[in-house]
Amino acid sequence: MEKTIDARGKACPQPVLMTKDAIESMEEGIVTVLIDSEISKDNVVRFATSQGCKAEVETKDEIFTVKVTKGKTPEKRERDEKSPETAKASNIVVYIHTSTMGRGDDDLGAILIKGFIKTLKDVDPKPSMIIFVNKGVFLTTSGSELINDLRTLEEMGIEILSCGTCLDFFHRKESLEVGLASNMYDITSALMQADKVVMP
Repeated sequence: MEKTIDARGKACPQPVLMTKDAIESMEEGIVTVLIDSEISKDNVVRFATSQGCKAEVETKDEIFTVKVTKGKTPEKRERDEKSPETAKASNIVVYIHTSTMGRGDDDLGAILIKGFIKTLKDVDPKPSMIIFVNKGVFLTTSGSELINDLRTLEEMGIEILSCGTCLDFFHRKESLEVGLASNMYDITSALMQADKVVMP
């Protein structure tokens, strides 16, 4: 079976959801997805791979063609399969929606969020994932003083996700320094599957 999906001009997370529906509707076959956003292309490829499918990308005239091949028995990605160094007792997700911590003085808030992120490597259990949305994406992009700290956490097996729509909104897509540009489907799934969500 073969299907073609035109996801050009579709906002996050529609390209991923359209791909998901197409993949789930067949036992085996090929889904060709047309996309005009690099972040959406990356999200579709990552989603397809997580479902045990093969994803190939061709680019022409700023249009990405993602060819997703599904077999009869796709292997599901184990999200919680992390390095033993993380020493997690449960699936904890940290959700950061701003570049400061707490309400009140922004300068103090900036100091507090830095201290929080720097401390994560020293506490147990550690989170499985840190999600950055809205102005939180300024912490994962150029100019952030926390890039090295976040890279250290990533090396420990902690997944770092930044909202792709937020990166686009603030014109920070090309400035992402650590982790992956994600989409609302992945973010929502991670939050709903978490044993605990921490919002500093």
